[in-house]
Amino acid sequence: MSKQWLVIRPKVLPISFHLDRRVPVILSILTAITLVAMVFSVGYGEYPISPIDVVKTLLGIPTANGDYAFIINTLRLPRTIVAFLVGVGLAIAGTITQGITRNPLAAPSIIGVNAGAILAAVTLLILLPNTPVSLLPFAAFGGALTVSLLIYLLAWQGGSSPVRLILVGIGFSLIAGALTDIMITFGEINTVSQALVWLAGSVYGRSWSQVFSLIPWIVIFGLIALLLTRELNTLNLGDEVARGLGSRVEWQRGLLLLTSVALAGASVATAGAVGFVGLMSPHLGRQLVGASHEGLLPVAAMLGGMLVVVADLLGRVLFAPLELPCGIITAAIGAPYFVYLLISQRK
Repeated sequence: MSKQWLVIRPKVLPISFHLDRRVPVILSILTAITLVAMVFSVGYGEYPISPIDVVKTLLGIPTANGDYAFIINTLRLPRTIVAFLVGVGLAIAGTITQGITRNPLAAPSIIGVNAGAILAAVTLLILLPNTPVSLLPFAAFGGALTVSLLIYLLAWQGGSSPVRLILVGIGFSLIAGALTDIMITFGEINTVSQALVWLAGSVYGRSWSQVFSLIPWIVIFGLIALLLTRELNTLNLGDEVARGLGSRVEWQRGLLLLTSVALAGASVATAGAVGFVGLMSPHLGRQLVGASHEGLLPVAAMLGGMLVVVADLLGRVLFAPLELPCGIITAAIGAPYFVYLLISQRK
């Protein structure tokens, strides 16, 4: 084996992972940066708390002010954890989407998955405003799954061509967006206001209930995605090559799409339309550790979590005391980046 690669063989599973040797170093650096960003995010607010006191409080060490524990643990920490988890979910979903379509410009928000989740969640918010928050991820997953199945069926022509998946997905994204606008137009003002704030992509006011609702989705489907990274690498070689290597192309693509749908749906249901994270994170990850998905997936996930945490912090800092939703910040960063990708990929 080349010195460039690390081979990891879990004893409990009959699989192995081939990682670029840069992955552990890059992942450690990104984790450290993310933790620092989370500490500053938790400490910033109308009642500022120094990073040292934040760390002490999180570690259970007594501080000079006994109110810090309530402010940090109850009011601010859940919001920051939700921001991180949402970024992780969107980044993994984006990495899978780009892998199965073999298109670097693809993302759940572009091929209609996010639009289906948003439509279902907005419909639930407007028609049943008293619905428990814990049901939102299931509604969003149902909407995303329905749209994905329709995309898959309409794109089927003796097989699921990646190009047709993208083109049909863009069409469904527009249809779902129009239906969402109709729901907002005919909804009551109070529920519409709540839906509009949610549509901007925000983690404002998120509590531990949202954290505990989101964790199972991210952990379970994140692990499934990690176990399917070798299949994702094979699909990237093209359908004919993958079949020649013995892969069940349609089965693997369908399972990966289902995993992407679950991650994107749960993330959108929790924080709304936080755009471009699923597009940017895989690209940045490839520049750091290469295209092999065994290493790319965890690096992209950490990048996604970091992006949303930083975006949420910047949304509170840049125009204080006004607060911008993190979705606006990610869009402000992601839209120029998308234009750059369009130009760089024009050939």
